[in-house]
Amino acid sequence: MKKKEDLRIRKTKANLYRSLLQLMEEKTFEEIKVIDICSTSMINRSTFYDHFNDKYELLASLIEDLKNDLVEHIDVQIEANSIKEYYIELLKLLLEYFEKNLNVYSSIAIVKKNNNSIAFDMMFDASLEAVTKRLKENYINKSDIPVEVIALFYVSGVTKICTEAIKDSKEFNPEKLINYLEELLPEIDYLEPKAI
Repeated sequence: MKKKEDLRIRKTKANLYRSLLQLMEEKTFEEIKVIDICSTSMINRSTFYDHFNDKYELLASLIEDLKNDLVEHIDVQIEANSIKEYYIELLKLLLEYFEKNLNVYSSIAIVKKNNNSIAFDMMFDASLEAVTKRLKENYINKSDIPVEVIALFYVSGVTKICTEAIKDSKEFNPEKLINYLEELLPEIDYLEPKAI
């Protein structure tokens, strides 16, 4: 019986998420009211309030679910002989994920109409967490630069490239972005893969 309830809750949340995203294509988040979300999703207000206290909590839940999904996608073992290869593979994973979910991310007027950095922050946090963990586990640091600083430097660029690419989904071209990054990233020798 509990599993049916969990499925129902997931479906309700997904419906509310879709409605919020649809509304955010039409107007800014600040202009959206709970009644608009309920009307668009065809869910009554009491059901909405069973799950969320307000639209801000709904948005936070949506962002958290997207972040968890992204972390799960990129938190995989990447086989690479250099740190440059590692970042190229990471970018491929990110772009693959965004291409698969482009409708969600391009309609997240969180990036477009609502000129703030929620989507960028979510991508950045998820990527930084996964990259820092992997660099510490799989690479030997031969420099005085802390791994956290190395990860922060490169993840900033990679995630910004992704968010800029998502803004215009018609021009989204993963292959071109990977080629750009291959040219931009230098061969780096201050990290080397650990022997397995």
